[in-house]
Amino acid sequence: MIGLIQRVSEACVTVAGETVGQIGPGILILLGVEKDDTQAQVEKLATKLTNYRIFSDEDGKMNLNIRQTGGAVLVVSQFTLVADTRKGNRPGFSRGATPELGNALYEAFIAQLQAMDIPVASGQFGADMQVQLINDGPVTFHLQV
Repeated sequence: MIGLIQRVSEACVTVAGETVGQIGPGILILLGVEKDDTQAQVEKLATKLTNYRIFSDEDGKMNLNIRQTGGAVLVVSQFTLVADTRKGNRPGFSRGATPELGNALYEAFIAQLQAMDIPVASGQFGADMQVQLINDGPVTFHLQV
C-alpha cells in the first residue's frame, strides 16, 4: 500500500463537476492499493499517517502530527501509484489490486481513520476525479507499508 501525502491548506475533489470531498488545513493522501495488500497494511498506513510529524510547531519545526493540529484528511484513490515504471515507455499495472480489493481496502482505510477520530473526506473510487489543492510548504512525502 502506497500513500503520497501532501500537507495542504485546503483541498477538494470533484466528480462530474460536483464536489464530493473537501477539507481545510490537513493532509491530502493519494492512496494506491497493491494486489497483496491486506487489512494489516491499512492499519499500518493509517497509524503512520496520523502520527507522521509534518506540521510546524511554534518554533517552525516539523514536530506536530494531524491529531495535534486538529486537521482533516482527504483520501483519494490513485491506482497509478502502484505502476511499474522501471522499463519501457508504458507503465505496467500488474502489481495493482483488483477493483474489488482496491475499493474494499480504500473504504477500510477511510473507516480506520474515522475510527481514530480523524475528520475524513474522500473522493469516489474508480471515478474520473479532479483534485485541487494548495500544497502548504510545499510538503510532500511518499509513504509505503
